[in-house]
Amino acid sequence: MTRPHQGEVWWAEAEDKRRPVLVVSRSEAAAVLTWLIVAPVTRSVRAIPTHLPLGREEGLDVPCAASLDNLQPIRASFLIQRVGALDPARRPQLCWALRALADC
Repeated sequence: MTRPHQGEVWWAEAEDKRRPVLVVSRSEAAAVLTWLIVAPVTRSVRAIPTHLPLGREEGLDVPCAASLDNLQPIRASFLIQRVGALDPARRPQLCWALRALADC
């Protein structure tokens, strides 16, 4: 299996549910960890600092958002298919959303 990297969108499958998620864990850590931190992707796009808009550029068919307010651990083995990734120029947006989550 290809190991996920921070900023990639993957299909996650667990308990008969399948949904896209954005990998938040550091790429270096993702290479060795059994559990990763991900942000679920939702179709409810809100103009709030903890939502990171996603869409066709990231491999998704419809406008969505990664919800950083709902970070969750997931087994790396549950990530079954890479969908796409944030453009490296958008990485600061992920960092900004994480800072907004922690209010620091």
